[in-house]
Amino acid sequence: MRPTVALINLSNLKKNYLNIRMKVGPARIMAVVKADAYGHGAKEIVSAFNSLGNKKPEYYAVSICDEAVELRKRKVKQPILVFEPFEKSEAEEVFRYNLISTVFEEEHLNILLKAKRKFEGKKSSSKKTKIHIKVDTGMNRLGVRYEESFKFVEKLNRNKNFLIDGIYTHFATSDELNKDFADFQLKRFKNLLKDLREKNINYGLAHAANSGAILDMPGSYFDMVRPGMILYGYHPSTETTESFPLYPVMSIISRVASIKEIKPEETVGYGRIFTATQKTKIASVPIGYADGFNRNLSNKAKAIINGKIYNEVGRVSMDRITLDVKHDDVKVGDKVTLIGKDNGREICAWDWCKELNTIPYEITCGISNRVPRIYKNYK
Repeated sequence: MRPTVALINLSNLKKNYLNIRMKVGPARIMAVVKADAYGHGAKEIVSAFNSLGNKKPEYYAVSICDEAVELRKRKVKQPILVFEPFEKSEAEEVFRYNLISTVFEEEHLNILLKAKRKFEGKKSSSKKTKIHIKVDTGMNRLGVRYEESFKFVEKLNRNKNFLIDGIYTHFATSDELNKDFADFQLKRFKNLLKDLREKNINYGLAHAANSGAILDMPGSYFDMVRPGMILYGYHPSTETTESFPLYPVMSIISRVASIKEIKPEETVGYGRIFTATQKTKIASVPIGYADGFNRNLSNKAKAIINGKIYNEVGRVSMDRITLDVKHDDVKVGDKVTLIGKDNGREICAWDWCKELNTIPYEITCGISNRVPRIYKNYK
């Protein structure tokens, strides 16, 4: 195994999840495990959640069909919602693997109906196909437009081929300090649900709260919530409140591979962007941009060795970075913490985010499959 690994703390994962469960109760939880559980490994993450007995998630959600199929092959029993509408080429998987599709256009319904007939052939059943309707309350990305949503739900409710298992919307700004637009979206969604109830129109389970809304918008919980990044230990932005504690799940660990002493005025790495001002020792570490250590962290990142923080120097290359370890007693084989805690020091994904002008989602999702995941339960 490579010396560079991603340690996945399943104990922290469960603590985050149970804190969410306590916060939103009695709402159900749809755990979002798209993008291989935000880079943490969906198979093991779902197994950890499902070890929680009667507190395990009621639903799972993914972005694309392949992700859902993989969960079914891993014997996941809960309902699985696929956020992206199904293409014609993959729609039969809905029936083969008992998946729930997102719909918001007539074409989505037509695709599913044709796929059902093709999949069932002469054994066509009268069993209704479960779907969730996505309503666009202002994000203007996916979903039936708010102004057209009542008629869409009303018509679909009369369709004998489909069962509305749920209805949902997605907030554009729930992770921002100013909640005006999120509140506007929430008001729209509430009005739609009220109108549907008054006409006795079934809409199944209503869900709207993503990570930011779970933290700051308790009025958006409805029947179910959809935690994503907060499951993995990070707030979705620096503007949300810390209404309950979160514990980072992923640490990135490597080892010192070699040490070289350089003289004043000598340079390090591609482009010679670091020049030594005095004699110093340079430690090489086997991680690079092919592993998800972004090239734009060159001369900006830090690492922990033996409880001390050192600067990354020189250009981040595909497979390697270099650290200026001064004249300290750093040896080949010493542990290097790139994200995580060591001897009272900590580097988190937000430290990378500040240098890269991004969010923790991109950091954890960006750790490539070249980096082995090691799963542990810590006491």
